[in-house]
Amino acid sequence: MKLASLTGVLVALALLGAVSHAQAPAAALTASPELVGTLAKELGSTPKQAEGAAGSLFSYAKGKLSPTDWTKVAGAVPGMAGLLKAAPEAAGATGTSGTAALGALGGAAGLGGLASVASSFSSLGLKPDMVMKAIPVLINFVSKSGGADVGQLLAGVLK
Repeated sequence: MKLASLTGVLVALALLGAVSHAQAPAAALTASPELVGTLAKELGSTPKQAEGAAGSLFSYAKGKLSPTDWTKVAGAVPGMAGLLKAAPEAAGATGTSGTAALGALGGAAGLGGLASVASSFSSLGLKPDMVMKAIPVLINFVSKSGGADVGQLLAGVLK
């Protein structure tokens, strides 16, 4: 009889722990919670959208930077691997939303190279013009955590 009572108490405690864990803030469950929280606030998005947006921009930067420079940028962002995994695959511009994204981005000066990022933003449910709001947030974060030189590396490929 005592064993059954003890088992019941243990099961109840385990369930309580699972419930309180499930109620953690969404940003805390993302890669790089501080960056994702700041970006979500700036974009007016969900943490998951912000995580994918950051991952899209960092993925773009990774393709533009030398491996040495990318290592410096990646080292300044906790949870970089998770952010990169959260980025949607770059959609082709064959569909209407891709074409609209490219058109919206093409109208902004100097952003032609970021068309794939605009397409990723669209697939996340974000407007392509939000790329321009996200870039300074990422550069600022990387500059604070990795130093001004590392922030300049990122700024050089995102601007």
